[in-house]
Amino acid sequence: MGVSGSGKTTVARRLAEVLDRPFAEADDFHPPANVAKMAAGTPLTDEDRWPWLEIVRDWLSEQTKAGHSAVVTCSALRRAYRDVLREAAGPVRFVHLDGDPELIAERMRHRKGHFMPPVLLRSQLDTLEPLEPDEDGVRIPVTGTPDEIVEDALKQLNQLDP
Repeated sequence: MGVSGSGKTTVARRLAEVLDRPFAEADDFHPPANVAKMAAGTPLTDEDRWPWLEIVRDWLSEQTKAGHSAVVTCSALRRAYRDVLREAAGPVRFVHLDGDPELIAERMRHRKGHFMPPVLLRSQLDTLEPLEPDEDGVRIPVTGTPDEIVEDALKQLNQLDP
């Protein structure tokens, strides 16, 4: 979880590879209207997000029912959004990729082929509600390399020997 440009896709793909788990990019579950809205620089509303979050939740449930733990990227910026994801069958743990807004904005300016424009970063930062102590998850700073971030996440999730 985290704002756009924090490295969710890069880190999640690597986590899924290391853990040998199915991977999904939640952005792929957005309906075309949501993608068009964001590409035009318009933030999504909660009404836009609820059906999308339910689709992501249902994908997680399908993986659990098939006997798989899975890795999915999802901004999950607000606790209410994470609450929807936690409705999935099986446990849901969060890795909050957190970083300096200037670093993230710089990354967004240099990436290619993504519909989310850097202009929406401020609205995401304003929306972000960090994990609370009672939420199952960890906060990982995004200052290292992708491999260092993955290693930190695995250690904090107790998936890797220290």
